[in-house]
Amino acid sequence: MIIRFVPVVALMLSIVACNSGNTSTNSALSAAASPEVRTVEMGETVVSRREKMDNSSAPGAALYAQHCQHCHNGAVSKAPHLHWLKMMSPQKIFKALDSGLMKSQAAALSTQEHGQLAEYLSRRELVEGGEQMAYAPQCSADIELDPIAIPPKIGWGHDTSRFIPAAVAGLAQSDVPKLELKWAYAFPDATRARSQPAVGYGAVYVGSEDGSVYALDIDTGCSHWRFEASAEVRTGIVLAVASADRPPLAVFGDVIANMYAVNALTGELVWRMRADEHPSATLTGTPAVTENMVYAPVSSLEVVAAANPSYECCTFRGNVIAVDLATGQLHWRHYIIPEEPEVVATTRIGTKILAPSGAPTWTSPAIDRKRGVLYIGSGENYSSPSDGNSDAIIAVNLTTGERAWHYQSISGDAWNAACQLQGNPNCPVEKGPDFDHGSSMILVDLPNGKQVLTVGGKSGIVSGHDPDDGGRLLWQTRVGRGSIQGGVHFGMAAEGATIYAPINDVNHSNDGSLLDESAARPGVSAINAADGEVLWRHLQRDICDLKYCDPGISAAVTAIPGVLFAGHLDGFIRAYAKADGRVLWEYDTKQAVAAVNGLIAKGGSMSGPGATVVNGHVFVNSGYGYSLHEAGNMFAVFAVPDKK
Repeated sequence: MIIRFVPVVALMLSIVACNSGNTSTNSALSAAASPEVRTVEMGETVVSRREKMDNSSAPGAALYAQHCQHCHNGAVSKAPHLHWLKMMSPQKIFKALDSGLMKSQAAALSTQEHGQLAEYLSRRELVEGGEQMAYAPQCSADIELDPIAIPPKIGWGHDTSRFIPAAVAGLAQSDVPKLELKWAYAFPDATRARSQPAVGYGAVYVGSEDGSVYALDIDTGCSHWRFEASAEVRTGIVLAVASADRPPLAVFGDVIANMYAVNALTGELVWRMRADEHPSATLTGTPAVTENMVYAPVSSLEVVAAANPSYECCTFRGNVIAVDLATGQLHWRHYIIPEEPEVVATTRIGTKILAPSGAPTWTSPAIDRKRGVLYIGSGENYSSPSDGNSDAIIAVNLTTGERAWHYQSISGDAWNAACQLQGNPNCPVEKGPDFDHGSSMILVDLPNGKQVLTVGGKSGIVSGHDPDDGGRLLWQTRVGRGSIQGGVHFGMAAEGATIYAPINDVNHSNDGSLLDESAARPGVSAINAADGEVLWRHLQRDICDLKYCDPGISAAVTAIPGVLFAGHLDGFIRAYAKADGRVLWEYDTKQAVAAVNGLIAKGGSMSGPGATVVNGHVFVNSGYGYSLHEAGNMFAVFAVPDKK
């Protein structure tokens, strides 16, 4: 198998915690490893003779209770529950503690204690050198990428409408009920699958939790190449055709804010750049690509670090960057909050409060070539006082990076993870609803020749704005109650003047308390983009048979002519008819299936990426072991049997 490796310490886990500490460690991994390990073949679980390390006498048990339990017991929704930590490998947990996203939270612990925690949580021995992974088999010599199979410009990175024309989709409405699973890939050692796949050159490109980016053959699932990024790849993969000064590229980011461009035909690294130097910076929104530029939204995990009462909150400011597609050189950076944060107060325990801060950006930018701007959405402020840039729609000049206009949807929204821990002094006084704009804006052509910018938010409100008049509000329609995870969470879609708004409406609030379930509207609504009229609404019945399950739609939705594909938090991918919202087809991704890489693929909740539909194939990621949802490791490919 061809592996393209970036020689940087690989992050194997993007979990978050809120224990305190600031002492660095650099001891060897062997200090934490145990000699009581037996050798196994590929695909078999590495298990110690102490197979159950969940008793109170295990060294890691006390460490977990003291440093981790208060976040990972469900009190902080963005911290993975112990239920999913048990599913992870000890190597992944160790690397997260020792050199990954949890390094600052675990700095007060020694390397040996990192190992003890990793063993306690995973119930397995920590093996020096890691476990052998069962990746997809390498394609044989007679299965090659096709340089002339140019990738269509669809989906995030190219077109935020998430509409796939008939000539590209290759799937009619009458075909949809006949869809069957063609093959599945099981991401090794994964609890979530949330990178938007892209199709081109005869392959499907997708990122994964362990940082691998794959080019998988569409027909067989074999691997043309695998590239190892330094951390989980949560963004979508965006394909850019070759030009005179560069090869065809696959562009993506990782969760520790590195952005990459690799040769789409070989997997060789072309360039890599650091999107933001803030220690909590992350790339979760898919970059947008034009002929010569990449525009990337920059978010952060500082919202979680603030759960530590002694953490000085906060210094991050959301931003969007413009980068040369051929070289990776930064052209400009636009900060959502123009001024740098300053110390404005102290908490009751004496911790400094810095403001304004936050307003992260995690929407894939919508490119408006006609007006020469991109549209981006912002999230909440992290500290008090809140300002006018949070929960806003912002237009930025494509050439200069200067702000053209902005429209704030909700004011007074300052929030961080401290608000989920009772009495935590780092919670802003506003204790805002955390109603980000995480869904990409869609510029819709109306029948009268005009255009409207349509916007969805975690508030459950969808609105229409005038792109020629500073984002002036034209209409707004409430289609959901709203919640910390949406309302509209990751992405709407549009076919013509019809907007599809997926609604999540989970029943826990920004402080962890339960909301009124009767007010929730999980499902999907079709809306007329001209006036905001609701054309139909499908409310999804709760059929969950699992503890960590909700009926709503957090993931982005995808439209083809006459059909909408939506992945639900209950593990089902469903297809809806454009005319009336009836369900045309559904598939339960939670069922276990044999994967092409010799493992068992099993999906779970779906959140983040939506389906990609190209040449009669439907590509779906399933698994979201995060924020109290069901874990999974499945990448599934569906097709109609006679078209397989």
